[in-house]
Amino acid sequence: MSRKRILMAMSGGIDSTVAAMLLIDRGYELEGVTFRSYDNISTACIEKETGCCNVDSIFEAKEIADKFGFPHQILDIRKHFEDTVIDNFIAEYLAGRTPNPCVVCNSSIKWGEIVNKADELNCDYIATGHYANIIEENNRFFIQKGKDTSKDQSYFLWNLSQDNLRRTMFPLGNLTKTEVRKIALEKGFVKLSKKRESQEICFIPDNDYRRFLRENVPDYDKKFKPGDFVDTSGKILGQHKGYPNYTIGQRKGLEIAVGYPLYVNKIIPETNTVVLGTRDELKSKIFYVENFNIMKYNILPDNIEVLTKIRYRNNGDIAVITKENNNLLRVEYYNPVESITPGQSAVFYENDYLIGGGIIKYIE
Repeated sequence: MSRKRILMAMSGGIDSTVAAMLLIDRGYELEGVTFRSYDNISTACIEKETGCCNVDSIFEAKEIADKFGFPHQILDIRKHFEDTVIDNFIAEYLAGRTPNPCVVCNSSIKWGEIVNKADELNCDYIATGHYANIIEENNRFFIQKGKDTSKDQSYFLWNLSQDNLRRTMFPLGNLTKTEVRKIALEKGFVKLSKKRESQEICFIPDNDYRRFLRENVPDYDKKFKPGDFVDTSGKILGQHKGYPNYTIGQRKGLEIAVGYPLYVNKIIPETNTVVLGTRDELKSKIFYVENFNIMKYNILPDNIEVLTKIRYRNNGDIAVITKENNNLLRVEYYNPVESITPGQSAVFYENDYLIGGGIIKYIE
């Protein structure tokens, strides 16, 4: 029997490198691929080019593949990345929503382009360095949280299809980050074992999305002018600097004082209005989700109770989800939750199992 061929997505970082090591040790035949997905053209980005897809990381990935003796390719997907991930990122902010580019990238790029490349190279599986696991049960494939709860990346994987999951391996799912660093060190990758992690959006290394919008939206300052800050009753409190510069739950940088803390409660692009409120006014119990993908079940059970996460670092709260007739999912918490944000992902769990997710459309 021939060895299974795996296309290994390599970022040049420690996670994908250790994942490749583990697969080699298990006897798999590897092909490596690294994306060239964007060019940093601003001064801010050139001075701080980090992340998973920059030029340095591409060369590092190739060096690692050469060291282990398996082929490596660079896949130039800059145009596709711009047309999907970056265009969506910009459009969501201009619509008064807060996007999640990693989710879009996973479904359209990593499990889009990489699957096509795997087919081209006759690879049976694809593999990444994500901290998550894949379970098969009742002829369904779904995600299980990674062993390392501080690194678990299941939140970003809710939009993967059954075909995606069937062909995917996550070698790091049952390891902690500490264990991964130890493996790299034991294999002689001393520098890599100590490499810091990038927490920024890959195409915004300085983490300043406002600068990114100004530089990438033609006539940005002319189109998105100052408007009114209002309270939840409609009373004008002051002037903001253009609604795309604000996100739900934001407190800092409002430059307005009323004697008590205020938070961004709602963004209304049509009138260039930003609604501010107290922390209690920021809480809601019911919201609706669009573009949802169900993994664990073939048909979503009625009124199913789930742990619902509305941000990556959110611990989650118990809610009941129900499919509506208008292709939306209704989510109702037992207790009000802060900062439910249109554009972000709502991801649903039963214990450690990811049953699906979708994009927050609006709050009731």
